[in-house]
Amino acid sequence: MTITRRHILQSTGAAALLASIGQQAFAQAQIETARIITGFAAGGTSDTTCRRVATKLGPPYANTCVVENKTGAGGQIAVTYVKSQPADGATILQTPTSILTIYPHIYKKLPYDPLVDLTPVTVACVFDFGFAVGPAVPLDVKTVPQFLAWAKANPAGANFGSPAAGSTPHFIGVLLGKSAGVELKHAAYRGTQPAMLDLLGGNISAVSGPIGDITQHLPTGKIRILGVSGEKRSRFAQDVPTFGEQGIKDMAHSEWFAFLLPAKASPEVLNRLNGAMRSALAQKDVIDGLAGFGLEAMSSTPQELTDLIKKDTAKWAPIVKQVGFTAEG
Repeated sequence: MTITRRHILQSTGAAALLASIGQQAFAQAQIETARIITGFAAGGTSDTTCRRVATKLGPPYANTCVVENKTGAGGQIAVTYVKSQPADGATILQTPTSILTIYPHIYKKLPYDPLVDLTPVTVACVFDFGFAVGPAVPLDVKTVPQFLAWAKANPAGANFGSPAAGSTPHFIGVLLGKSAGVELKHAAYRGTQPAMLDLLGGNISAVSGPIGDITQHLPTGKIRILGVSGEKRSRFAQDVPTFGEQGIKDMAHSEWFAFLLPAKASPEVLNRLNGAMRSALAQKDVIDGLAGFGLEAMSSTPQELTDLIKKDTAKWAPIVKQVGFTAEG
């Protein structure tokens, strides 16, 4: 599945129709309490996506819907927890690309198989990444190449934080360093927001993370975004050039969030949740709310998400090999 703005509009439009014809089926098996599980900290884009959708997963899908943050191990704790739960539609995983498509390449003993232990439901949104610097970096550093040159001349400041080891933004930071022959030391956090707090405090030089996690801190005046990872400039940071525009080749990377169930969910449960999710993601206030965090709402069929997981897993294999990163476990 190729993710485009046109596909977003088509998917959300189809979702509204799907929801309108499926209300009676949903009502037949209403869940008392649905739980959306995320492996990342409150306040970040992953958490925000969960909470925006949760407000729309009430009746007829569930009486109530709550969000639980089970952080740790770069999101693995949440996945491991969800895979052990009944596949009755009451426990839902929300996770970013990397946990499903990159981790299988870097962990020798990954405690889950994305397409064996989980049932894909729908894509939730797509977004780009930003690379930002804070008070630890001189104000005359205004581009990614300038930061890399500064980092090369100042090894003590040659570092960056990301939301998790082995995540897409982690690899973006490493690849940026490699493009200039600079080793940027990586600091892994439990989500982008803890990394941003250290950036604001001058404890680390830079952060590679979802654009929405970064732009919300621009009003502080303490940080500046040097580049974005998309093929084109982000509509959420239109004045910031892409890595490609700054002469850094093969650095166009976007990401998606998705919702999944435990393995062996019945077709009835899967179809009910897919319909409810697509209806939620088609709501204007959800679309606008996610846009406020740099996220483009969209949805998909379960099969489209399955195909996307397989495609991106294949895409990341050579990149992981190039980076040379392996994780413990």
